[in-house]
Amino acid sequence: MRFTTSSSISLLCLSGALAAPIANAPGSTVIQRRHQKAQQGVSNGKAVYVITNEDQNAVAAIAIKADGTLGDACVAQTGGSGSVAVDAKGQPAVPDALVGQSSLTVAGQNVFAVNAGSNTVSMFAIDPKDPTALTLVGQPAAVPGTFPNTVAASAKNSLVCVGTTGSKAGITCANFDQGGIGQMDALRAFDIGQTDPPVGPTNTVSHTFFSLDENTLFTTVKGDPAVNKTGFLSAFPVTSANVKPRGNRKGSQNACAQAASASLSTQDVRSSPAGTAVLFGSAPIPNTQPPQIFATDASFGAGILTLDANAQANLTAKGLVADQKATCWSTISPVTNTAFVTDVGINRILEMSLKDASIINTIDLSKEPASQNDPGLIDLKAAGGFVYALSPGNGTSAAAISVVDVKSKKLVQHAVLGGIGVGSRAQGMAVLM
Repeated sequence: MRFTTSSSISLLCLSGALAAPIANAPGSTVIQRRHQKAQQGVSNGKAVYVITNEDQNAVAAIAIKADGTLGDACVAQTGGSGSVAVDAKGQPAVPDALVGQSSLTVAGQNVFAVNAGSNTVSMFAIDPKDPTALTLVGQPAAVPGTFPNTVAASAKNSLVCVGTTGSKAGITCANFDQGGIGQMDALRAFDIGQTDPPVGPTNTVSHTFFSLDENTLFTTVKGDPAVNKTGFLSAFPVTSANVKPRGNRKGSQNACAQAASASLSTQDVRSSPAGTAVLFGSAPIPNTQPPQIFATDASFGAGILTLDANAQANLTAKGLVADQKATCWSTISPVTNTAFVTDVGINRILEMSLKDASIINTIDLSKEPASQNDPGLIDLKAAGGFVYALSPGNGTSAAAISVVDVKSKKLVQHAVLGGIGVGSRAQGMAVLM
């Protein structure tokens, strides 16, 4: 007997009201019982978020039910526009439209989402009683770079940082409060010689993310092996600096508090670890000393980067994925203490070791009737006992999220997103815990 469900999420929530529950396929009751028992004692997430990345960009918020499967959905407009990178032939680079990981992120009770077409970043407040109800806070903040494709936010420092990968590539940051995002600071440039839109996937900014203690902002930047161009890992420390107060906007903090706000250093440490070429999606590995980062690299698979006292990175373990097409996105599950990675060209999830980056399990979703038409998977997040992985589709297959049990390695739900306006340009994956 198969225990997977295929379901469709409908768009019924544009103004903040709850959407109707998705329709579950026969057998879903059995799945819920089994997983409520299997995940007893594990705290699952509350909602997942993706961006539509369409010309009128929006965040799709989908509730996570008690058993880990996806339920009600709402969609909130970002006030900005999405965009699409192009490939070497000048064609739209779907389904990897933004050539990066983390086009939206969660910090505290807020969601931050990039708008690659309008060069802005939007902030939403999450309703504490309904994680699918999002309220746009203030106006989208103008980004001094072009084609923002990755964002990181620190609740500890009230700091949001955006990576851009167009003709003006680099990192820019601003403080945020309940009144919205302040003015983004000057761009910390990455001289990668890109265009608007960028030509990818190589030679682009990949993923910006904070360390677990939120004291360092890391960014992976892909090289281009075809022209012997080297990629790198950037590390900017978070500092305490005088920040100009943003005035008396409704909900803003007072001037004294603003003057002591955290900021990001203007000087980073860059390293190009020997053996790497196309660094992509990454995640800090918990409880490691010296600090380590699990990172995918589309030139070979994935590896472990070990940082020295100066934040220089070395590749200390290398996991080859012999049959890969593009191993690019990663997440770490605290339940299994392993990494999960996806490939935009292969419909599977690989589980990999945090010790030596070896492959532990292959979760082949192409053999599941519910998900067999997905061309591949991009951004993903581990939450509670599950991994949530986005497949934007390819124009003939619908965008969908595959929900996989991290212990059994089984697909428990394949949630189709076409009914909420999520299609082949969709990007990102964030989870509210």
